[in-house]
Amino acid sequence: QLQLVESGGGLVQPGGSLRLSCVLSGRTLDRYAIGWFRQVPGKEREAVACIGAADGDRMLRYKDSVKGRFTISRDNARNTAYLQMNSLNTEDTATYYCAIEDRSSCSLTRAYDYWGQGTQVTVSS
Repeated sequence: QLQLVESGGGLVQPGGSLRLSCVLSGRTLDRYAIGWFRQVPGKEREAVACIGAADGDRMLRYKDSVKGRFTISRDNARNTAYLQMNSLNTEDTATYYCAIEDRSSCSLTRAYDYWGQGTQVTVSS
């Protein structure tokens, strides 16, 4: 059974950093494109970053507001994806989700096939 589990969220001060992890079980990660998303209560979920599958498009894509601050990466040997978040600000506060789709390229606008349960990130002084 396929399962995605995020971790690494927490409370951090403005300007701080966090690294989120997303572990896939039940499948091997290398064939999937990976996306990170976030959602604030009362607002639509938004895509933050994505990375293509191992054998396809490895281009990275980012939401404009996180470019230069967030870095998405993957370690297929560990079946794990990461989102390194630096220079966090209060607007980054949200529940963060990872998701995968069975495609070689990634997109910030397409629907994804499988989702994790989310991890909370709170940026506050």
